[in-house]
Amino acid sequence: MSSELNTFLGELNEAQRAPVVHKEGPLMVIAGAGSGKTRVLTYRIAHLMKQGIDPFNILALTFTNKAAREMKARIEQLVGGAEAKNLWMGTFHSVFARLLRFDGQKLGYPSNFTIYDTQDSQRLIASIIKEMGLDKDVYKYKQVQSRISAYKNSLITVKAYLQNPELMEADAMARRPRMGEIYQNYVDRCFKAGAMDFDDLLLRTNELLSRFPDVLMKYQDRFRYILVDEYQDTNHSQYLIVRALADRYHNICVVGDDAQSIYSFRGANISNILNFQRDYDDAAVYRLEQNYRSTKNIVNAANSIIANNKDQLKKVVWTANEEGPKIKLHRSPTDADEGRYVAGSIFENTMQLQLKHSDFAVLYRTNSQSRSIEDALRKRDIPYRIYGGVSFYQRKEIKDLLSYLRLIINPKDEEALKRVINFPARGIGQTTVDKLTVAANHYKRSVFEIMENLDKVELKINSGTKSKLEDFVNMIKSFEILNGESDAFTVAEHVAKKTGILMEFKKDGTPEGIARMENIEELLNGIQDFVEGQKELADAKGDLTEFLEDVALATDLDNEKGDKNRVALMTIHLAKGLEFPYVYIVGLEEDLFPSAMSMNTRSELEEERRLFYVALTRAEKQAYLTYTQNRYRWGKLIDAEPSRFIEEIDESFIEDLTPKDNYRFKPLINTDIFGEATPSRGTRTQPQKNKLQSLGKARSSELKKLRRLKPNLGTPSTPGAEINLDVSEGTTVNHSRFGRGTVLKIEGTGVDKKAEVRFERGEVKKLLLRFAKLEVLD
Repeated sequence: MSSELNTFLGELNEAQRAPVVHKEGPLMVIAGAGSGKTRVLTYRIAHLMKQGIDPFNILALTFTNKAAREMKARIEQLVGGAEAKNLWMGTFHSVFARLLRFDGQKLGYPSNFTIYDTQDSQRLIASIIKEMGLDKDVYKYKQVQSRISAYKNSLITVKAYLQNPELMEADAMARRPRMGEIYQNYVDRCFKAGAMDFDDLLLRTNELLSRFPDVLMKYQDRFRYILVDEYQDTNHSQYLIVRALADRYHNICVVGDDAQSIYSFRGANISNILNFQRDYDDAAVYRLEQNYRSTKNIVNAANSIIANNKDQLKKVVWTANEEGPKIKLHRSPTDADEGRYVAGSIFENTMQLQLKHSDFAVLYRTNSQSRSIEDALRKRDIPYRIYGGVSFYQRKEIKDLLSYLRLIINPKDEEALKRVINFPARGIGQTTVDKLTVAANHYKRSVFEIMENLDKVELKINSGTKSKLEDFVNMIKSFEILNGESDAFTVAEHVAKKTGILMEFKKDGTPEGIARMENIEELLNGIQDFVEGQKELADAKGDLTEFLEDVALATDLDNEKGDKNRVALMTIHLAKGLEFPYVYIVGLEEDLFPSAMSMNTRSELEEERRLFYVALTRAEKQAYLTYTQNRYRWGKLIDAEPSRFIEEIDESFIEDLTPKDNYRFKPLINTDIFGEATPSRGTRTQPQKNKLQSLGKARSSELKKLRRLKPNLGTPSTPGAEINLDVSEGTTVNHSRFGRGTVLKIEGTGVDKKAEVRFERGEVKKLLLRFAKLEVLD
């Protein structure tokens, strides 16, 4: 082994080095959280290339473009940029989209096929449901799209569906007996439009490799070494493709962690990694058990949680890092209080420890939980970013311009055509579009082909509308000519001006219109940046086709731009693969986390536990767990029960920050059902005076408890008592809902005492002090 190679491998520990130098045959790397699995994949590819393996013969599959880019950049540093560019590396969808562009014609698809995103698919399905005259409240387009997606990922084609009585009966029982017809129409319409959805990229690759042995042999010979990241997240369709490609040489390396398998709702099948050794009985198994990310307390706490799962591969994760502080557990009265606690804790940590906002992440089980966190962060002026909201590429103005660009590449793209045929307005109404659609279905042609041949089809439209349709066709064709001569940026800039989109938003003049203009400008900047980047690649052209494919397969996390010094807010599913020094896991309550929808079987509950394991192992230095006594659900305040996962953590790793209250019995049933107690039933009525005294004592006890839970919020008054809160004109105060403000005026006395407050957001509120709970800041 050369000295250069020794230096190269010297950056790895012994456990990491073993799978890197393993050359021939199947191998599985079971990698605990934070153990350096990406480094092993990266160095293994670099090592293969150092050993003389042609990069054209290496296929590396990841789950995010971001991971692929980072790995490729590191390989370029290790072996040189020129050779690294020849690797087939990317996400499953991007790699197989590339493969289908080469050989998809065998299935009847054009090489310039459009890739429909989820929104495109849902719009098309909604149109089909409407055209079929079905009840949209029964056939909900999002549910139908999700069902079709699940079919495709399980390799249930339309033909397979129609041959499966159980599936058809299940849909009939769900009052959707015409599901098969919708599925058939959807597949036919996509095919006619020269389009594939995300699931087709896998389904059609399976079809291609199964129906055409010569194509399979070509790619088996091409991809002699296959590496798969996050193997525990592969679905059945992905598994079959990888298995087929590796079947000739068996040089397959999979890396993953069964304890982080959390995507069954997308079709991920944990048995793929659990059964790898059954598929390849000569497979070598390596374990990466040293965690480089987290403190001992976090690692050990995570181990104590995941130990409760029965279905798992054996490993013991450990770390040589410092002990670190214990995991902090906090209970709040309500979800609003939980948000205030999290915001206050982040504020204190940034001030006391001189930390950046980007050092913090708040993780939750469902997106709806972000509201109370957002409210609290805004009031503390803490900048944050929500991941998983509306992606830049899903904004209306961006989709509009991209639809024009999609039409240039593929005029058969029906969804793109319908979106822009009358935007900006050019006098082509919905009635005309409906007539064109009916004609297209009748003649079995695309809508654009009908528009190109208006004189040859029977279509009742007036001469003015006909002229407008012809103008639209000519405009698109002129864009096609420009596209043949120019790069993506030149074409996109011309389209933005010529179509009138830019002028439309300029005329708007509202803040929303200006924001849309800025978004269009940002898109054009992004296209220019893409074109410049493509110049570095040997086989890239920087044209519109390459750009649109890059956009279609992008994710929200792959396109992070702007100010990065913000607190990250995201669901735990989105957090997988990321790490932060300080992590807050909120809403640890039964029926929320674990979810009420995921506790019907042991396998569902074990996946929820793996999800908690993933959340906790995102933390490097400090983890906070929070839960509430009461939480708003559908506008009602309900009692909340602490999550079972809290109890599963070894208590030696936890510091409970919640003040200990005296035990208070809470009736298990509603006492109102028994009615009023009467003397005739043997119950003595209490004198009114004693009854009032007992109520006063109970209320006093509650107020003491409230003050323990909410310090410095002032003292609500009892009737007839003077307000002792020290509030006067000019005082700076804080209100739980309205934030910071200044007292302008004091009116009234006693229980009627009011304060007029101007808050920093510009609002002026008149507050009754006995209810306002103002916090005095100076």
